[in-house]
Amino acid sequence: MNIVVGITGGIAAYKAVSVIRGFVLAGHSVQVIATEHALRFVGKPTLEAISRNTVHTDLYEGVAEVRHVAIGQAADLIVIAPTTANSLAKLAAGIADDLLGNTILASRAPILLAPAMHTEMWQNPATVANVATLRSRGFHFIGPDSGQLTGADSGPGRLSEPDAIVAAGLALVATVVDGREPADASSAGSGVAAAGSSLAGLRILISAGGTREPLDPVRFIGNRSSGKQGVALADAAIAEGARVTFVGAHLEVPPPRGAELHSVETAEELRVEMLALQGGADIIIMAAAVADYRPSEVAEGKIKKDVAGDVLTLELVKNADILAELSSQRADDQVIVGFAAETAATRDELLELGQAKIARKGCDYLVLNRVGWSEGFTTDHNTVVLLDRTGHIVIEAAGSKLSVAHSILSALAVPSRTHAHPNHQEKNV
Repeated sequence: MNIVVGITGGIAAYKAVSVIRGFVLAGHSVQVIATEHALRFVGKPTLEAISRNTVHTDLYEGVAEVRHVAIGQAADLIVIAPTTANSLAKLAAGIADDLLGNTILASRAPILLAPAMHTEMWQNPATVANVATLRSRGFHFIGPDSGQLTGADSGPGRLSEPDAIVAAGLALVATVVDGREPADASSAGSGVAAAGSSLAGLRILISAGGTREPLDPVRFIGNRSSGKQGVALADAAIAEGARVTFVGAHLEVPPPRGAELHSVETAEELRVEMLALQGGADIIIMAAAVADYRPSEVAEGKIKKDVAGDVLTLELVKNADILAELSSQRADDQVIVGFAAETAATRDELLELGQAKIARKGCDYLVLNRVGWSEGFTTDHNTVVLLDRTGHIVIEAAGSKLSVAHSILSALAVPSRTHAHPNHQEKNV
């Protein structure tokens, strides 16, 4: 397969070397097109040694062979990693003032963009609009991830890992060869956003974190949820142009920038907040880990060991089922997405638990993930299965939590605000 890897001028350009190497080791021919600014971050000799081909940079080289058109025409896949904010703007405007821009305009191959920039640049309205425009024209995206950026900054905007970019590119080509719908490209867990699937203008209500049920003013019953996946969902939704309302419970990570923020402590507080906000949402995503039970009594003062004795017996009462309640009173055009963290021993057991749960809850989608002592909670990566309301698998996704968030949102996204109940998506992949 002929793959073009474009490199634009961002600090993350050094990671493009690993992207190129991944495609080469997979047995593909890689042509590298580096912009003038990209070569200020990574040298031509390195790129040529890794790609095993001459690196192209100049629009006016190879004029006799019409290189500015020929490379794009011969490509089976074009990947731009990193894609800077400036490059996104040029692509959205159709500007072709260098070899990379000409190659893209001259190609009918699928194009995968891997953005990398500071959080403020990624969330800037101009960039958000440019991304939406490119998606509507058939471009695909992976990331960006959330993490350490240049200097002391941290947040959404980090280039996706090279192996994830390689996997996403190959998965994208597979969807074209198989004749599948572009939305299936994100089912590989790559975080590729489907063409025309922008969430721009949709109102999304997201809960995240773990509730705490007090025993006394000092102690509580809680869980190990960090809120990372819910924050990643909010970051991804904001990046795709959605208006996000975010309800957080005891987050261990910074809340999403650009969202309307609400903070809660207990399951009952979360219930009250979510029901109050439900009416203004097109999509509701219940990613919070909600306590199933709470103490029947809360002590006014700290429970003393010398009073309680050697054994402390607690009576717990069941909390309300927030997801089921939201599902039962949703509007006709409202989509409800639940999360289910299970300690299933096998994939089959996980699916059985999820299928039973979505039938009980009545939501439109259920995100299943396995958790344990070292997976799921608090980690930076996740592996999920998304079920529709009939229990069929819509997508399976694995990778960074931001990449997984993009995959989930891509499965929910539609070209216009006609979200009605998604029964038409009942398919097994």
